[in-house]
Amino acid sequence: MQPRSKLLPLLRSPLLGELLAWLYLHPEKDYSVTELAQLLHVSASTISREAGHLAGSGLVLERRRGNLRLLRADVGHRLARPLTELLALSYGPAAVLADQLSSLNGVERAYIYGSWAARYAGEPGPPPEDIDVLVVGEVDEDELADRARAAERKLGREVNAHRVSVSAWRSPGDDPFLGSVRSRPLFEIGDPP
Repeated sequence: MQPRSKLLPLLRSPLLGELLAWLYLHPEKDYSVTELAQLLHVSASTISREAGHLAGSGLVLERRRGNLRLLRADVGHRLARPLTELLALSYGPAAVLADQLSSLNGVERAYIYGSWAARYAGEPGPPPEDIDVLVVGEVDEDELADRARAAERKLGREVNAHRVSVSAWRSPGDDPFLGSVRSRPLFEIGDPP
């Protein structure tokens, strides 16, 4: 059994928070169980089980297209608006930043660090006030700042984006900032499905 979520303690597991965040922060999209399993790095049977509970509660809509079981947030549910707000503040950074950074040219890797990554990793502490993002690659600074502002609007909190070159990331010994970032929990931001 997974430990209780430190980002949103009323949830029974971090996986539930991640699953709900992907569905509620992308309400226009249907996700297959397989897509969600790949995105969240768990088995399809785990996603299927969670989806069954969520569909039974009315929070998630499901439909079939051939052999595919498709899931989407039920935005008409009475709890949809407050739940979306809670998810944006807790598990939203992973989902929103993946969207914002996936089409940005020059991104080799991207990470969330700081208090959000620490809470995600299970470290106790107060809820994160802002989101710290490290982008590794040759990225246009203005474009990165625009993407950070777009993420801020969706997440309702400040997003601090910092860019470093691939060579600096590979040899952080000379840079105290990168040494500090590497010494604490990191959450790698993946591509959305």
